[in-house]
Amino acid sequence: MTFTAKNRIEYLETMSDVKHDLLIIGGGITGAGIAFDAAKRGMKVGLVEMQDFASGTSSRSTKLVHGGLRYLKQFEFNIVKEVGRERAVVYENGPHVTTPEWMLLPLHKGGTFGPLTTSLGLKVYDYLARVKKLERRKMLKANETLEKEPLIKKGGLKGGGYYVEYRTDDARLTIEVLKAAVEEGATAVNYTKAEAFIYNNEKKVIGVVARDLLTNKKYELYAKKIINASGPWVDDVMKNDYSKVNKKLRITKGIHLVFDQSVFPLKQAVYFDAPDKRMIFAIPREGKTYVGTTDTFYDKDKATPKVTSTDRDYVINAIQYMFPDVKVTKEDVESSWAGIRPLIYEEGKNPSEISRKDEIWALESGLITIAGGKLTGYRKMAENVVDLVSDQIFKEENLTFKEGDTQHLPISGGYVGGVANFPQFVSQKAVEAKRYGLSEQEGRILAERYGSNVDRVFSYLTEYNEVNQELSPSVYAQVMYAIHYEMIVKPTDFFIRRTGALFFNIQWVQQYKEPVINLLKRELGWSDEQLNAYKVELEMELKDAVSPIEE
Repeated sequence: MTFTAKNRIEYLETMSDVKHDLLIIGGGITGAGIAFDAAKRGMKVGLVEMQDFASGTSSRSTKLVHGGLRYLKQFEFNIVKEVGRERAVVYENGPHVTTPEWMLLPLHKGGTFGPLTTSLGLKVYDYLARVKKLERRKMLKANETLEKEPLIKKGGLKGGGYYVEYRTDDARLTIEVLKAAVEEGATAVNYTKAEAFIYNNEKKVIGVVARDLLTNKKYELYAKKIINASGPWVDDVMKNDYSKVNKKLRITKGIHLVFDQSVFPLKQAVYFDAPDKRMIFAIPREGKTYVGTTDTFYDKDKATPKVTSTDRDYVINAIQYMFPDVKVTKEDVESSWAGIRPLIYEEGKNPSEISRKDEIWALESGLITIAGGKLTGYRKMAENVVDLVSDQIFKEENLTFKEGDTQHLPISGGYVGGVANFPQFVSQKAVEAKRYGLSEQEGRILAERYGSNVDRVFSYLTEYNEVNQELSPSVYAQVMYAIHYEMIVKPTDFFIRRTGALFFNIQWVQQYKEPVINLLKRELGWSDEQLNAYKVELEMELKDAVSPIEE
């Protein structure tokens, strides 16, 4: 199967002509994981996403595949056990989008964690999550803690815990999982909204009316089973169904700030206390340091959550509290993002206390809804919900599918010979890049980003010519690959969710936005009206990244 933006309408036409085994509403990490698992089992799978893939929670997280150490404090051992073990699975199946990251937990007098409880907690964490021997926790003395990160507050420092988390590019992880689903035969289309359900005479849901938001054309899409995996929009989708459910979501918001390493020269990822005892991450990445997250209830527009001045000041205050020698101010914020979390409502709990567990709701109409959960546990969540779908189809139609087997199956780009071989793979591709006129460093960056798909990216360098000189060869190849293999429709798709550049290299976006837009217009045949709308949209995203809403 192909996955090109040029064939979006053709995909929708095809989807309207067949009856799927499974139709998924939502193209975040949960929907992508379900599509991959189901397609691998032999199901005919369709997926619609009303925005771009990964445009909601799945591109605006802390970008960690982590087990949730703080859930031990809430005695949620099953969550720690399951997602802790899934961390290594996510890494092994996609080392180009996930990598181990040693995390430092400084321990101060009066802090959230003490040396004894931290040592015990990390030991339990190692056990529950089956942490590899080389990645098991270490307890550090105060001087050893400062050796790891000299910027940490020295007053009252007792020592530190040292343990491994996994850093990821959340949006690219989602895209690679979705591409793997498409490679297995699934059909997925972005900017297509499921607006209504279609029922049979027994009032069982058998399809959806979906509207292409780019052309305004409506399609009827049919399936044996339909899954609502729309994340923060789960309640909105369920309102279109007649079934009643006694569950609902509670949406919370988290924000992150990005600083250049020249103003915040963090060398070690740190998980630290804010003044109010909430825990926050500070993580070095690609010459930047990003810090977050906040955790506040949210009831505004879910499609466009904003960083407020209050959010920004809270994070800056936390930085100044834990890193007193780092004199960052609001003027030093290079970029930022806000994301929302779809949590299952629990009466009387504050945002940080609400469980991150996932739940599957089978409604009277036959609609299946999956809500809650964490990025880390996406594969297991998908396996559980597709098990349910498979059982239901067997009972109703005596139709059987293969067992789920994604635990040891690489995602798209993950065929690099295993995690141990990935550094060698990157080095080899960095040398190969010179054949195409790139530097080894450029080749290394592309190999690390695209994994085993990098050869397809390289292939576009052979057609690079003088016409495209307003773009560097590397950028040209990435845009062309994103059009043909990652279904980008708008400039924001490329600059935010396919490259992450708007968050971590905003100057690069400013440098290349015009030539990228010109290339996209030429390749995708935009009208002048579309061109202007997409330009405005990108400018709004750039503004939101650097200018919080004043409160």
